[in-house]
Amino acid sequence: MSETNLNSGLNIAELGQQLRVDAVRCSAEAGSGHPTSSMSAADLMATLLARHLHYDVADPEEPNNDHLIFSKGHASPLLYALYKAAGAITDEELLTFRAFGSRLEGHPTPRLPWVDVATGSLGQGLPVGVGMALAGRYLDRLPYRVWVLCGDSELAEGSMWEAFEHAGYHRLDNLVTVVDVNRLGQRGATRHGWDTAAYARRIGAFDWHTIEIDGHDTEAIDQAYSEAARSERPTAIIARTVKGAGVAAVADQEGKHGKPLPDTDEAIDELGGVRDIRVPVTPPGSRAAPHAFGEVEPVKLPTYEAGDSVATRTAFGAALAALGSARPEVVGLDGEVADSTRMQKFADAHPDRFFECYIAEQQLVAAALGMQARGWIPYVATFAAFLTRAYDIVRMAAISGADLRLVGSHAGVAIGQDGPSQMGLEDLAAFRAVHGSVVLYPCDANQAAALVTALADYPGIAYLRTTRGDTPVLYSADEEFSIASSRVLRSSADDQVTVAAAGITVHEALQAADELAQQGVRARVIDLYSVKPVDAQTLRDAAAATGNIVTVEDHWPEGGLGDAVLDVFSHGDPSPHVLKLAVHGMPGSATPAEQMRAAGIDHTAIAEAVQYLVNR
Repeated sequence: MSETNLNSGLNIAELGQQLRVDAVRCSAEAGSGHPTSSMSAADLMATLLARHLHYDVADPEEPNNDHLIFSKGHASPLLYALYKAAGAITDEELLTFRAFGSRLEGHPTPRLPWVDVATGSLGQGLPVGVGMALAGRYLDRLPYRVWVLCGDSELAEGSMWEAFEHAGYHRLDNLVTVVDVNRLGQRGATRHGWDTAAYARRIGAFDWHTIEIDGHDTEAIDQAYSEAARSERPTAIIARTVKGAGVAAVADQEGKHGKPLPDTDEAIDELGGVRDIRVPVTPPGSRAAPHAFGEVEPVKLPTYEAGDSVATRTAFGAALAALGSARPEVVGLDGEVADSTRMQKFADAHPDRFFECYIAEQQLVAAALGMQARGWIPYVATFAAFLTRAYDIVRMAAISGADLRLVGSHAGVAIGQDGPSQMGLEDLAAFRAVHGSVVLYPCDANQAAALVTALADYPGIAYLRTTRGDTPVLYSADEEFSIASSRVLRSSADDQVTVAAAGITVHEALQAADELAQQGVRARVIDLYSVKPVDAQTLRDAAAATGNIVTVEDHWPEGGLGDAVLDVFSHGDPSPHVLKLAVHGMPGSATPAEQMRAAGIDHTAIAEAVQYLVNR
């Protein structure tokens, strides 16, 4: 048997049946849910709960607790049945499954304190679990184990294989994934059906320890968990199970996915009736404090002199290294482009808190999601264009209420000759669309440095866009910048047009304003570095004063800076005349200046747009 004997006298098979019954009951009460997907894994989770999970249910914040992630989040009835068996929730709450206002949502979210991250978009639980296991080994330095329940359908997701590769490379022996091979997906059989050897070969090729078992043999399950605890590699327990196990009307039957059972009372009788087994979950053996890398100190940011030319990506790297010295909870994660994003400065200064995730952007962001669940402050940096690979993980992170800081460099046509495959032109729109997000686009080095630190304590998803090329330093090093603000860089009582810009286009707007002033045209220039939330009051004031706004952005016209400005006037406010300058045509390879001119977002194009509004 296993090393854990707190529940040695408990009948695991009976507990498994209770979990099935409760999954059936709550799904029937809701009139929806996934009871058959829960029933297949019931014996696997019953054995884990009673014999191997180390968790203080009364204190979900205990740092030494194990972590259980349901990557197959649609099996939430099983998870909630586990919580009932552990005494975390009542039977009455169990039967509020999927009801309005209930904590027991259709797929798990951290509204429940025992849930670390939201799941339900398949293929994400294991990559997040890898991040938590990395945190356990390298950051917390505590002996907790990360358990991930996966379904066989989600092994078709590329993110799963990024996770298998990463965990195997780091030999994360504190990570165990339990693969519920029940053969049936939503619309039919899975790719490999019950061929557990096919999964074992593939997962084993990534240097995992694999164990194939009958997922309804509780003795075999128990022994597999004990074997995993002794392994010096991550372990995948590949369990052959039956979807809808225990009820003949649905067992291994197609067309039963995602539906309550056809006859609830008959199914419960077949499963042996309602039970009320309570499991005293074994608490963690250690009560050690997480490792601390130092004390919190005032941050000493790099400073730059006005008139110098410094890329905002350079300022980001230097500022993050400085922030890491002041804030020991700060962690840096890279997608094999640290030399370009300038994350390398952080890596050199804090190698014990730097994680190279290679060209695996889904694992990159998921690892950060797992680390922030343990209280760390991760900054993720790669090219803006490549963050789109991980967008679904970012979307789910918002559902988790997670705190992530994402930094996208090499944005827009201003990167020059590399061409459109490397140009982030969708990023502002993408991250503006994330619930509760912040989107920042600094135009100079001191501003970028200040915003890096401003994001450290932001509660939510934050995106910082940096520029590849050097740009003039406009602001003094002691100037403060906050989220949801802006800067008015040119202004007079005679302004006829407002130019709203951010990042690289701020410098073009300033040049255009100076040229226009020589022609007797006054243009107000706003550095709208906080693209979301936008500084609505400054824009309203400018609209009232000038009546005309030109927005200019190194981004597609859809969803970026221009639309952020238009949104300010979409709620009944008096609307100015707005002209949007953005990248409309597909770029090729050219110098940065040629790209900006061809896209119609350089100083010449801005001046022409202003003249058009003034003279129309």
